[in-house]
Amino acid sequence: MGTFHHDTHELHGITCVVETRGPRTWVGRVHEVGPAGVLLHDADVFDEVPGGPTKAEFLARTAAVGPWPRHKSVVVPAAEVTSVRRLGDLSA
Repeated sequence: MGTFHHDTHELHGITCVVETRGPRTWVGRVHEVGPAGVLLHDADVFDEVPGGPTKAEFLARTAAVGPWPRHKSVVVPAAEVTSVRRLGDLSA
C-alpha cells in the first residue's frame, strides 16, 4: 500500500513505472518526486532494442514478479520523465 507520510509525494513508498522520452523505462519504489526528477529505490531499468523483448513484455513480467533491484537508488531527471504510474495498476 505504500508508506504514508504527510510531507511526502502521494506515490512515496509505492513501486511505480517511470517512462522517459527515450527507450528507457524504470521501475522502482518512489521515494520522492520533485523538480530534480523522480528518486527511486531498489530500481530496475529496461532499454528497448530492436529484436529484444518489448517494453510490454518487460512490464508484464515485472508486474507479475516485481522489479529486480539492480540499482539501490537512482534519480530519473525531470526533463526525461514522461509519465509515472503505479506498477500495480498494470495488473488490474
